[in-house]
Amino acid sequence: MDTPDVTVVGSGPNGMAAAVTMARAGLSVHVVERAATIGGGARTTEATLPGYRHDRGSAVHPMALASGFFQKFDLVDRIDLVTPELSYAHPLDSGRAGLAWHDLERTARGLGVDGGAWRSLFAPLVDRVQEVAQFSGSSILQVPRHPLTVALFGLRVLEQGSAAWNLRFRGLEAPALLAGVNAHSIKPMPTLSTAAAGLVLATHGHARGWPVPVGGSQAIIDAMALDLIDHDGRITTGVDVTHVDELPRSRAIIFDTSARAMSRIAASRLPDRYRSRLARFTYGNGVAKVDFALSAPVPWTNEHVRDAGTVHVGGDRAEIAAGEADVAAGRHPSSSYVLVSQPSSFDPSRAPEGKHVLWAYTHVPRGSTRDMTEAVTAQIERFAPGFRDTILASHQSSAMGMQEYNPNYIGGDIAAGDASIGQLIARPVVSRDPWRTPAAGIYLCSSSSPPGPGVHGLAGYYAARSALRAEFGLTPPRLGKN
Repeated sequence: MDTPDVTVVGSGPNGMAAAVTMARAGLSVHVVERAATIGGGARTTEATLPGYRHDRGSAVHPMALASGFFQKFDLVDRIDLVTPELSYAHPLDSGRAGLAWHDLERTARGLGVDGGAWRSLFAPLVDRVQEVAQFSGSSILQVPRHPLTVALFGLRVLEQGSAAWNLRFRGLEAPALLAGVNAHSIKPMPTLSTAAAGLVLATHGHARGWPVPVGGSQAIIDAMALDLIDHDGRITTGVDVTHVDELPRSRAIIFDTSARAMSRIAASRLPDRYRSRLARFTYGNGVAKVDFALSAPVPWTNEHVRDAGTVHVGGDRAEIAAGEADVAAGRHPSSSYVLVSQPSSFDPSRAPEGKHVLWAYTHVPRGSTRDMTEAVTAQIERFAPGFRDTILASHQSSAMGMQEYNPNYIGGDIAAGDASIGQLIARPVVSRDPWRTPAAGIYLCSSSSPPGPGVHGLAGYYAARSALRAEFGLTPPRLGKN
């Protein structure tokens, strides 16, 4: 086997971002992937019936427009993205719903008594969205370039991450909307980490929207793969790396794996003290996923919900908080929070004409083996009577099934590490350059490193940038299409 300058282990969004950056710098790059196809958490396959294309990981991509890496890479010029006018919706009983439009003012008008409170919460962040993206998409230990924006954001995190989180609102829709987006973090609420994650996502929903990639999430990966190959990079699939000595002696080896997997594979090169620190890095609770092939769109009781790119299902704020507390305590909740998207509403190529695909996941304790198909179906049926009658087929993955699909999802943890405030500081260890390990030429670029979970490519870009400087004495290259 030839010895490339750089070997990247794993072809998820971060691994491909690292590979593209290194290849653009003029280095020889080889990506090795365990699965038969590339993509990791952004893979699209026919999981239910022929002709129905399902996203196996993320389906909707707020960071496709917000990520500094994707902005530099000109992703919007390489793939087609459809941005729904209704970023996300939150159905409630009796046909009511909270509606978070791309347009902040339209959202505020629809929230009635809480419209002003919603506007005052988000307007300063939406006005400074690029600065929000900059500090939220970097290591928490970096000195902020925009301290006023950080302060405005921090005050809102303290409010929404504490017992004061209900003081701002008087109705049901606004707090439910925020609880639904906070729950993406798979943590009990209110906490600072859930509030921070929710505020960032909701800000992007109003500022740039939450786009759906035409052709599925795989389109993002394929765009990076094409660029890598155009710059003489190589990709090999079906290679399960179990020991670092199975890889060529590249000057840089970049792991798009969990911190635990990197520690195991590179054990012979990593100092014992560093491996002990990695062993203290903990993993969070999991998701169970259900994909549906449908004969018709989901018949949401509230017709506006039918226009949403993302739907948060689970009742009001108190009900969602109770369910997330159950998961944190190791219990399967009696009322599940379900994150839902019907991408075929915006991209007809995902299903045969007139038919639809539905993407859904729910939160469960880590290591769960429970099939959550009925729980997910029942919760959607609660707010969309007749949903069962539209189901042609389904495919489920328990939390352990998610780990089997992708070993980086330890116990079903799609974030590759608990996203607590402590572990956003120590991700996976406390360091000003957390992507670089003490071992010569060994780097980590997965969601186990900053800025953490999400399809953004930033961890890969930062790891590549660190390796370019330390191993090759190079500066980051241009990444744009032209």
